[in-house]
Amino acid sequence: MQQGLAAGVSVSALTVAADRVYAATPKKGGHLRVARGHGASTDILDPGVIENGYTIGLALGGYQGYLTQIGADGSLEASLGESWEATPDAKSWTFKLREGAEFHNGRSVTADDVITSINHHRAEDSTSAAKPLVSAISEMRADGKSTITFDLEAGNADFPFILSDYHLAIMPANEDGSMNWKDHIGCGSYKIDGFQPGITATLSRHENHWTDEVAHFDTVEVLAIIDQNARTTALVSGDVHVIDRVDLKTAALLERKPGVNLKNATGTLHYSFPMLCDTEPYTDNNVRLAVKHAINRQELVEKILFGYGEVGNDHPIGSGQRFFNNELEQREYDPDKAKFYLKESGLDSIALTLHASDAAFAGALDAAVLIQNSAKGAGIDLKVSREPNDGFWSDHWIKSPFITSYWSGRPVEDQMFSTTYQTGVSWNESRWSHERFDKLLIEARAELDETKRRDMYFEMQKILNEEGGSAIPMFASYVFGVTDDVGMPDQVATNWDLDGERFMERWWLK
Repeated sequence: MQQGLAAGVSVSALTVAADRVYAATPKKGGHLRVARGHGASTDILDPGVIENGYTIGLALGGYQGYLTQIGADGSLEASLGESWEATPDAKSWTFKLREGAEFHNGRSVTADDVITSINHHRAEDSTSAAKPLVSAISEMRADGKSTITFDLEAGNADFPFILSDYHLAIMPANEDGSMNWKDHIGCGSYKIDGFQPGITATLSRHENHWTDEVAHFDTVEVLAIIDQNARTTALVSGDVHVIDRVDLKTAALLERKPGVNLKNATGTLHYSFPMLCDTEPYTDNNVRLAVKHAINRQELVEKILFGYGEVGNDHPIGSGQRFFNNELEQREYDPDKAKFYLKESGLDSIALTLHASDAAFAGALDAAVLIQNSAKGAGIDLKVSREPNDGFWSDHWIKSPFITSYWSGRPVEDQMFSTTYQTGVSWNESRWSHERFDKLLIEARAELDETKRRDMYFEMQKILNEEGGSAIPMFASYVFGVTDDVGMPDQVATNWDLDGERFMERWWLK
């Protein structure tokens, strides 16, 4: 199944993870300890609201199962959904469940569980970030215990990709028709033995998982260590095998440490600075454009990313993605243009506050200071409000008018746009609304002509660049550290950190 596959074509189980060729034979056994630069005391494992790398990692490559999954090469793979096919108009998709898939409590995964799990996000009062992704489903019906048909309001060539989204986990149905997420019972290759939000999670291999070609560790412990120095020290001392979010300032020194290896992968990860478009002064697009022109993007890539990334152009589509707009002029640092847009808004200067925290990304505070300095020449007096890591997301995200943020991106453009930029969706972090953008989003989703679809996505990126509520100045490489005794495939996924957040499934101890 290729990205954007024409309707009417089916996919078989030949694309399952078991068919990937590894450079070395994985070894079963051992206990893996991982330190993540994410996690908060407010974390819960409701799939609809998990929001950071810590909980995403527990879900995607840990205790959750999904109908489809993204391979290391970015292609779509079968998972709980063994095969699927669409009608010629891509409005109806039928999935066949894999035989032998079961939950951690021993109960078989059925079509009713799938329907209940998807309905968890479709409910009228749902606050799930995946609600816009599944809102176009008009009906779901089961044909026996192993076949599910999804009828859509309009054709969607990317629908199987959407079902790989980390929110859309398949979990057990309760007798009342609700989804049971509170007991942490999934159908992934690991089961959760303990979970202390913001501190640690412990997992062990699910012995009755549908394939034994994944989940090589006996047990896994994932620690939330937000402090950069503490996380790095834990790796160097051998207390953990893996850390994410390596401090790029000291990456070269870390790489020279005996027993430590650095890995990096560039994909869709980007750092954003959302401005609430329903809050003064950001209701005026001229002010937003002034901010965008007042950012020295190349300086951020050099001093914050230390070259591990590339400049962004105020939209969330990465340069390696299928419909990246390579014709859009790259925005540069231009304080004179910033002043021009301030004057267009009736101002000679303006005072703004940027709420910043390294919880957003490593170096976010330093990035805020660099923007503060570059903005001075544009007539922008930018105050940097340094916020604590713990509670940053709950206290400031989609609440404070101007903040630091990050997105790992999505494998297809429709997912990224629908999750974050469509009018009214719960994760629209700048509370931006644009009628033309919303119209194109719906039209592009159903368009099977690749040329027409390309034109639509190009225009949507241009709209975001010129009128969007977020400054997106840089795309970052994922840089993580592992000890010598960690084995992994040659090809590492780039759709999320740590091998597409499937390190638990794909890696092993030598």
